Amino acid sequence: MAAAEILKTFLLNFLLSEKCYDVFFLEMNLLDVPCLKVLLSKILGLGIIAGSVMVKLPQIFKILRAKNAVGLSFKSVLLEMLSITGSMTYSIRNHFPFSSWGEAVFLMFQTLTIGFLIQHYSGRMQRGVVLLLVYFLLVGLLLSPITPLVGVAFLQALNTPAIMFSRVIQIVTNYRNGHTGQLSALTVFLLFAGSLARIFTSVQETGDQLMVLTYVVASTFNGIIAAQLLYYWSVPTEMGKKTE
Repeated sequence: MAAAEILKTFLLNFLLSEKCYDVFFLEMNLLDVPCLKVLLSKILGLGIIAGSVMVKLPQIFKILRAKNAVGLSFKSVLLEMLSITGSMTYSIRNHFPFSSWGEAVFLMFQTLTIGFLIQHYSGRMQRGVVLLLVYFLLVGLLLSPITPLVGVAFLQALNTPAIMFSRVIQIVTNYRNGHTGQLSALTVFLLFAGSLARIFTSVQETGDQLMVLTYVVASTFNGIIAAQLLYYWSVPTEMGKKTE
């Protein structure tokens, strides 16, 4: 019985609603479509969160090995941070299930690290430190009752243009350089796959149109960057620079 109770607690906390648990285990209806969608959404969400723990580590390690951030746009990173922060704080303040937004926490730390490294390898260490301090102060304010929920919702509404501009900056940077610099292929393709999966999980778990639109836009532009990476795959960084 103890094992059964532990299993039930796990399923209810992470994978199933009370209703779907009853459908699967009491009514023995294993083909119930709505509950199967819930289960698939939860599994995808947890998979995305697990993958997000390391999704940008290849990018970080590539920068550290090269000791430069060639091909990476700091403006693009800042806009991406705006988008991640908007999704994270909006979801926390609205009490959305962790499985629908949890990867934002890990993406936040990793993207912030990339921003710091760009400043560091550009000889602007002090700006990198200021970036860290200001960012965590901002997050603290957004999560506190001092900031009205409508303000956080407005930040979430800015996600779509923020993602568009951040990706466009990176796309244009790649085109002008004639290569993708220190962009990590693994990171780019994982972000593309993750944003595609998030469209489904957002529809299933939140029903929030702002969240869904954010991931549709992210998937589109992540796909373009992935296509550029494939196009410039065999172009060496030092040879890809376009002549003016």
